[in-house]
Amino acid sequence: MTSTGAQTHGGSTGSAGGGADLDTLARVTGRVRTGIEKVIEGKPEVAKLALVVLLAEGHLLIEDVPGVGKTMLAKTLARSIDCSVRRIQFTPDLLPSDVTGVSVFNQDSREFEFRPGGVFANIVVGDEINRASPKTQSALLECMEERQVTVDGSTYHLEAPFMVVATQNPIEMEGTYALPEAQRDRFMARVSMGYPVEAAEIAMLDSHTRTNPLDDLEPVTDAAEIRKLIAIVGDVYVSDAVQRYAVAIATATRRSPELMLGASPRATLHLVRAAKASAAIAGRDYVIPDDVQDLAGQVLAHRLLPTVEASMSGRTPEAALRQIVAGVPMPESRRTS
Repeated sequence: MTSTGAQTHGGSTGSAGGGADLDTLARVTGRVRTGIEKVIEGKPEVAKLALVVLLAEGHLLIEDVPGVGKTMLAKTLARSIDCSVRRIQFTPDLLPSDVTGVSVFNQDSREFEFRPGGVFANIVVGDEINRASPKTQSALLECMEERQVTVDGSTYHLEAPFMVVATQNPIEMEGTYALPEAQRDRFMARVSMGYPVEAAEIAMLDSHTRTNPLDDLEPVTDAAEIRKLIAIVGDVYVSDAVQRYAVAIATATRRSPELMLGASPRATLHLVRAAKASAAIAGRDYVIPDDVQDLAGQVLAHRLLPTVEASMSGRTPEAALRQIVAGVPMPESRRTS
């Protein structure tokens, strides 16, 4: 990243209008994060990542053991925005038509009518997504990538913003179907909730045993405003040097002897989009290499497959990715002004 180019661009986009847009974005996202943190105790980084994915027009996979708040996080994010929300409980008998919709013959009009499925909402909460059959899981592929659904030759577009927040339990594998790589690759980021620290768990006992904090959570924004914030994120500048840095990390995963499947070009695109959203939330109209580095683990790790040798030696894709990121040189200029 050359300092001259960055300063020139910063001068052109750092106008009063651009600054006001970023102020609006920071104000709205701050309110949403505050609401999430009232319900999900002690996990501010998880709340931020959920917002990054939302503003980057991605989808979020929440993967962790039972009882740590996976579904609660998804519900809290949905409740914070005044928009359409649907929850799909994935089970082995769930049909693809339950997800996408189905054409039904109307006896009165003598015509087929389309009845929308569960994905026709701004935020779709997919609970325990790995309990559905691969056939049902595949019903999500088109809508997650192209934001549309095709049923009986007719295409129906999904209203923006559109975000799938899916949960799965990686421990209990009985009666589950592992997500295929094509499905995992469509999730922009994966997050693990983890156990709360002691103080946060005590605070949770105090707040959650009296009332359900989700009941008191009021929407702080709506779908129209989220669309405006997404447009602001789209205008965030990414220099050639930062783009090359993101590509270098992805390329290194493909060449790693510890990985038999590296990051796809879609993963690189998701990494840059997420970095733009993170920069905007931080109040910047430009991406720095640190934005890319900080998000590499959440955006790339779930797409990687280790070799048999690496698995047998106990090496995880996360460990391999940390080593890869540490070994890829950052652009010299980070522009902090």
